[in-house]
Amino acid sequence: MRIFKRIILSILAIVVIGGTALLTYAIGPTTIRLMDKGLLLRLPAGIVEAFKEPPTLAERQAAGGPLRHTEAFIPGAPGDPPVRIVIVEPKDAAPGRPGVLDIHGGGFMHGSPESSLSTLVEGLVLKFGITVVSVDYRLAPATRYPGSLHDNYAALKWFHEHAGEMGVDRRRIGIMGFSAGGAHAAALGIHARDRDELPILFQALLSPALDDRTGSTIDPGPSRGLFLWKREDNRKAWTAFLGVEAGSDEVPKGAVPMRVADLSRLPPTYIAVGSLDLFATESEGFARKLAAAGVPVELQVFTGGFHAFEALVPSAPLSRQARQALEEYMARMFVAGGV
Repeated sequence: MRIFKRIILSILAIVVIGGTALLTYAIGPTTIRLMDKGLLLRLPAGIVEAFKEPPTLAERQAAGGPLRHTEAFIPGAPGDPPVRIVIVEPKDAAPGRPGVLDIHGGGFMHGSPESSLSTLVEGLVLKFGITVVSVDYRLAPATRYPGSLHDNYAALKWFHEHAGEMGVDRRRIGIMGFSAGGAHAAALGIHARDRDELPILFQALLSPALDDRTGSTIDPGPSRGLFLWKREDNRKAWTAFLGVEAGSDEVPKGAVPMRVADLSRLPPTYIAVGSLDLFATESEGFARKLAAAGVPVELQVFTGGFHAFEALVPSAPLSRQARQALEEYMARMFVAGGV
């Protein structure tokens, strides 16, 4: 018990040192009791690392190593500005490899491709020898729905059109998104289905935000959303993205994946979430809706995990378990897509 008291004191010390910007990391007794102990033990160090600026693209390029990082600006939707993308691929990439379109997180209002490279993208590129295109979509509230959807679709279309020259098998291009990126990825899957132009091998939705009503008109449960990403955070983020009050009846059609009535004919879907995450209840509900619509779906709920635990505390055994589950799913899909 003494070790956990020391952990909590360390967390509180980080809060005091960091000032009010870190108050969201205050942790209550319910979360302490239910959180995976491997995560709890490593949490203070994870919080410190999370507030370090990720290496810039230029720094990554200068560092060398086995990966190639390329910045490009591609045409946006008609009337929209160009879209910045970051391409990550092995320097010795084999032809005919799979590809993934990555959509970063950041609560709809923050983040960039660089923020997801170290936590997710580069490891997958090294693991599978794939090419990842990460989208620098326009952020809320300056750009509201459907601006980011247009950017993400433009990037997916560009990826398909240029797959051959990049050495990518266009039959094996999946999409993935983390947190708010999961919301964007799910919306992109629905949009691509409706346009019926671009096939998607799978969609991986990681700690995904899928329902604007969570924390406002829908109760996620007593133990969910008490730490890191809370109900008030969710309301503010969705309101900024939608341009109307989260949980209201005025949301734009197609903007909120959980509110879309027809989920049939969507790509095979992988959903991963921690059991303490605010998004756990909606992830479970979305998985049920997909299954009822005939969509192959795999749901992984990691007991004792909080929102974005695998990114914040990557060294914890539970985080390694989550990464392994994602990698095993992707490996199966890449093989199936090559048949």
